[in-house]
Amino acid sequence: SRSGGPWLLGLLVRLLLWGSPGARANYLRRSSSCTPIPHRMALCYDIGYSEMRIPNLLEHETMPEVIQQSSSWLPLLARECHPDARIFLCSLFAPICLDRLIYPCRSLCEAVKRSCAPVMACYGYPWPEILNCNKFPADHELCIAAVSTDENSSSRRMPRASCKDCELEEASTAREILENLCANDFAVKIRILRKNMTTTISDFDLDPSRVEVLKHGPLLRTEIPARLQQWLDIDATCVHNIMRGTHAGVFVVSGEAQSDKVVVNKAYAWQKKNRNLHQAVRRWKHHRCPEQA
Repeated sequence: SRSGGPWLLGLLVRLLLWGSPGARANYLRRSSSCTPIPHRMALCYDIGYSEMRIPNLLEHETMPEVIQQSSSWLPLLARECHPDARIFLCSLFAPICLDRLIYPCRSLCEAVKRSCAPVMACYGYPWPEILNCNKFPADHELCIAAVSTDENSSSRRMPRASCKDCELEEASTAREILENLCANDFAVKIRILRKNMTTTISDFDLDPSRVEVLKHGPLLRTEIPARLQQWLDIDATCVHNIMRGTHAGVFVVSGEAQSDKVVVNKAYAWQKKNRNLHQAVRRWKHHRCPEQA
């Protein structure tokens, strides 16, 4: 859900608890005006409040400039690198219209940077100096704190940076699929369940009763379910792309076994229309890979 009501309520509670009229005047005093957050500002529209201050906290003077600059961050949000990334960015691009300027806390900046900077680095972009966390107030001052701090929240299972985008493959020919299975360390038919549809970062579970190991390679058969659950936990973007908004699905996945994790390189949806995939899986038991011939 894109609605930001819960986090806004949490913010206002924090402001009541932490706020003091004299806290860091250099953060709080500036000439600005309130304006509605436009529909075209996809980053922050429907964030949980309807008006923002302009100029904003990044010195953007006009709404067209705000919209243009904020849109460049949408691909990062799509990577689901941190559940509070949108809150952090919108606190700067579209600061909430209260009687004083409210900056993000330094700890919020550091948490988002820790998870999102490696993803940006995948594409050759450093964490910008304008978002230098040292510029933001310490947590004991008046500021916007992290929301995903509850021990039961998705922040416990923060996805790590994944520089590789993965999508569902088209099962073109049975031969091509067999060649893919031969080329990878492992291949497994699994069922994936989406645990929720409401948090910023989706959680996924492996159905342990629906794990069929086609090829285990250097892995022990008994460790494959745990390794795949770890993959579901840390590579949320990849799994999100594979699931395509569904609540559950059966897939044939194959990939590489590394020392501390598995990396999925190929994924096929197990559906009746994928006859080539069904044929390849049937033939796999008797198939001999070239290097084994």
